[in-house]
Amino acid sequence: MLRTNQAFLSYFEELYHKQEGREEVVLKSFSRDEDILVQDQPLSKVMLIKEGIAKCYFTEENGKEYIVEFLGNGEILGEVELIKNISCLCGVKAISEVIVYETSISSFKSLIKNDLSLNHLLLDSFAERIINTSSRASYQQLYTVEHTVTQLMNMQSEQGIQISKEDMAAYLGITVRSLNRILKDLK
Repeated sequence: MLRTNQAFLSYFEELYHKQEGREEVVLKSFSRDEDILVQDQPLSKVMLIKEGIAKCYFTEENGKEYIVEFLGNGEILGEVELIKNISCLCGVKAISEVIVYETSISSFKSLIKNDLSLNHLLLDSFAERIINTSSRASYQQLYTVEHTVTQLMNMQSEQGIQISKEDMAAYLGITVRSLNRILKDLK
């Protein structure tokens, strides 16, 4: 439910502290509900979440959101768009205060060309996403929506965050009305 990547976070922390005044990697803060990336907009920076939680979501043509994942510490943003040279595939919005390490596209491209450890982290991240997508699909087939709602509520309390009903419904792929019925039945 909440994706994190400690190895990637450690890599960016080391990169940030080794810059020797070049400021190729900077810290940037986003307030709750602030857009970090906007779907279909050009990518301007590659980012990695240092602290906080964000939602990664698609907005469909009918205006409905589908939350792909909740992202936490160490999750990278914009690398797929950079590699494929495309606009942002999805939107990313802060659901708590979020602090990111931010680097320019040219700096990140240079790192990809010259740093084998970054390439290993990227490959691992891509493989992890494939595994998570497969696991989530099978999870949704094997467990009830009520079970997943319970898991979401547990994540909220563990992380000390509040996820709106709209976001919960968008993550589950159901309407807010259906979510309200489930929450009523769970009480």
